[in-house]
Amino acid sequence: MRTSEPPLNGETIIFTGTPRATDVFSLVEEYGGTPVSLPLIQVAELVESTDQLRLEACATYDWLIFTSQSAVAAFKEKLERFNVSVETIPSHIAAIGSRTAAALEKLGFTVEFIPTVFSADVFVKQFQPAENEARRLLFLRGSIAGPTIREELPFEVDEWTIYKTERVTDNAGKLVQLLKETEKTSVLFASPSAVEVFAEEVVPVVGWKGYTIGAIGHITEKALEKVGANVHVRPNTYTLKDLVDKLASRKDV
Repeated sequence: MRTSEPPLNGETIIFTGTPRATDVFSLVEEYGGTPVSLPLIQVAELVESTDQLRLEACATYDWLIFTSQSAVAAFKEKLERFNVSVETIPSHIAAIGSRTAAALEKLGFTVEFIPTVFSADVFVKQFQPAENEARRLLFLRGSIAGPTIREELPFEVDEWTIYKTERVTDNAGKLVQLLKETEKTSVLFASPSAVEVFAEEVVPVVGWKGYTIGAIGHITEKALEKVGANVHVRPNTYTLKDLVDKLASRKDV
């Protein structure tokens, strides 16, 4: 039965990913919940001596492929360090995710392709550029990106690793404490990397029960199921905003 209370009233919502989309914290508060950011991973630009040469070579590629906001942020750092303007890069731009596309357009790029589902396995099925546009592709990737784009696209794909993802275990104790002491809690996962740290550092103490589990997409959902979790919430559109909306709609009954 619907009540006048906001759907997440009294609920603590824990975000385990990198805190990029802080507007979702305000959304949680609008729904009556309390957002808590306890990242289990962190990302940082990967700086190499070859960066300037590789950056200048971007203009020679027909397509640049970005799969995360972290990749865009690292690319922006390199553009600024070497004073390179996006106007000097005529390549077509592909992005996975509306947030990734928005970050690219904020830099000045025009994003020409976004898959309908924000994941690499769907990207490789839907990305079908004209034959004369797909001679050279460059995937701007993170250090733990899987091989899907390189191996499953029917084109030759070069890769440039421009940021690294590292584990953050300092927040595991705070997570354990919250899950032990707070009755109405949801834990939201945005990547398999965060799932891995949670499974190793938190689950041995608190298990997988007693709280709501949300996954941003089917890849993260599979990672959770693989380590024994039951995923309660997964949005149709793979953004944190949609995950929070889905969580609120689930509670609003």
